[in-house]
Amino acid sequence: MTITYVPLPDNIDYGKQGVAAPGTEQPGQTPHYRNAIYGLLDPDAPTYPKTLQDIFNNGYAFNPDANLLGHRPVLSKSPLKFGPYVWQTYRQVDTRRRRIGSALHRLFSTGELKAADMETVGIWSQNRPEWQLVELALHAYGKVGVSLYDTLGKESVEYIINHAELSIIFTTPDHIATLLKLAASIPSVKVIVSFDPLGDDVKELLFSWAATLGIRIAQLNEIEKYGEENLIAPLPVTPGQVASLCYTSGTTNLPKGTILTHMNLASATYANTFGVSFPRGCCLMSYLPLAHIYERICELTTIAVGGRIGYFTGDPLRLMDDAQVLKPHFFPSVPRVLNRVYQAAMSAGNVAGVKGAIFRTALQTKLDQLHKTGVNTHVIWDALVFRKIRAVLGGNIMLMVTGSAPISGEVVDFLKVAFGCDVAEGYGMTENCGVCTRTTPGDPTSGGTIGPSQPILEIKLVDIPAMNYLSTDKPNPRGELCVRGPNCFVGYYKDEKNTQETLRNGWIYTGDVAEIDSSGRFKIIDRVKNIMKLSQGEYVALEKVENAYAASPIVQQIYVHGDSLQPYLLAVVVPDPVVLAPLASTVLGKKVEPGDIPALVDAAKNPRVVQEVLNLLSIEARRTGLLGFEFVKRIHVTMDPFTIEENTLTPTLKLRRKDAYAKFKQELNALYALGEPTNGSSKL
Repeated sequence: MTITYVPLPDNIDYGKQGVAAPGTEQPGQTPHYRNAIYGLLDPDAPTYPKTLQDIFNNGYAFNPDANLLGHRPVLSKSPLKFGPYVWQTYRQVDTRRRRIGSALHRLFSTGELKAADMETVGIWSQNRPEWQLVELALHAYGKVGVSLYDTLGKESVEYIINHAELSIIFTTPDHIATLLKLAASIPSVKVIVSFDPLGDDVKELLFSWAATLGIRIAQLNEIEKYGEENLIAPLPVTPGQVASLCYTSGTTNLPKGTILTHMNLASATYANTFGVSFPRGCCLMSYLPLAHIYERICELTTIAVGGRIGYFTGDPLRLMDDAQVLKPHFFPSVPRVLNRVYQAAMSAGNVAGVKGAIFRTALQTKLDQLHKTGVNTHVIWDALVFRKIRAVLGGNIMLMVTGSAPISGEVVDFLKVAFGCDVAEGYGMTENCGVCTRTTPGDPTSGGTIGPSQPILEIKLVDIPAMNYLSTDKPNPRGELCVRGPNCFVGYYKDEKNTQETLRNGWIYTGDVAEIDSSGRFKIIDRVKNIMKLSQGEYVALEKVENAYAASPIVQQIYVHGDSLQPYLLAVVVPDPVVLAPLASTVLGKKVEPGDIPALVDAAKNPRVVQEVLNLLSIEARRTGLLGFEFVKRIHVTMDPFTIEENTLTPTLKLRRKDAYAKFKQELNALYALGEPTNGSSKL
């Protein structure tokens, strides 16, 4: 078995990227759609990877002495200065993963580490080579990885540790004290391993503190030495063996532990090798959290084809500097980062005078060419104008991939012409290992879509009559996007209820509403439940936020609105006249009566009154414990209520969200046009 990148075939028909499988039509849903370019891959084929060991072994076989994991060492702490990238080869990583894996297997075998139904191992750290090194060891020795988000709060950390019954956690020194403080509430933890060496004073203090709690602290180099003394070969694993419990940052109060097998993760990795082409030894820039499935699959894909991974120095403010030193070919990203790149480039180029005129001419010329032919390079304008933009990320970018939230087609097209590279928008979720659809390179009209299905899976759209989304809709069928394939999870750990709700007859019901166009490309248009994701990737339960604000006396009715292309929330507020009247009287310095509707309508338009209403909402948000991204940042105040008669309320007085948005679409768009408040405070 040899996995390589599989480029697009010649003379591709962009008008036929997805195809309906014959005989799959059923009432209430679309046929099953498959990738039309590569077809549906056979998991039983000898070239199809079945386990994560296959993935590493494939990359190793290209050249064991090729670079794999790189980082920039600290040269000076004051001032802070980093050196060039230092690399570990596939051979060196293989040696170290065997030592770590052997040590873990020995610790579980002797009983120092306890396992319930799985031998789980936690990793709590920002991206770094050691994160991937430990993960590769777990793949090789049949252990189950559990990643903790580096920015998780105390409650989520405690919940995941207990839920996964972790007995060992690999982490960075800054988290050790936090874990020791939690010791009484995380009784399963017996060993904490520091990625970094500990200073003698700190080591003595932490070791003695941990000993009183029945916990042993070790350093990674000590674990490797122990493994070398008890070295065994990698253990055989099966495709159906659990490889990871990946906890979603998700849409409920408590994270859900998604059970992912070797076959799930290997399949997703394999899917990402289709439709792209990189040179041997291609380089990925690692800065998106490895605890997220998106970054993990991107790195596994790089490993599968013998590429190398350079880790950033830990601070997003140094990301561009790291990229210019690393010069990566592959830059996985998210809309929030790419939107900033777009805004910075546009601000620098779109200026007055000759310079700005040249930039605008170059940009429009390349955009016109892109939309007509799909070609994103231009000999003259690339050399004169866009060379400097390419240099911002090192000058070698061949592929940007964006996921986790929607991104506007305008930004995607700009990035294509400015960097002269492919920009693919993908769609996936933890439950399908981050792999579901992806736009096709060279597609001149892919902006705004998420592309066709990946070649390992099938997609269907299921009717949602209550929301008026039907598979019979014209011109494009619409419905809940459902997916099945060997990359799809087997369930949520210890959570049968959510498993049954999400996984039905082998299909994942994603909760996303999509449509499919005549080219076989999908587009996300809504959510089945009133839960949406902001542009920075945070999930927001809109009804929960509305219920929190509704507790404020000023609120008679409220509609909270979010746009997945925006990083903050808006709201339409219908105030209680009894509360608004005295508030307006104070602000305006004149008497306003609760029954004086014309006066209240005028007051609702006054910016100072609106600001006071927003201040009251913010007080309520803090009182009820809303998170920062759940705060409404701008509001429209109106005395025009939602009613049953105009179809913005149901007969049971529940808000009809689509109709409520339609009623105030103009006002909400105007609020977003003002831009995000820059000083962290709420604005009108």
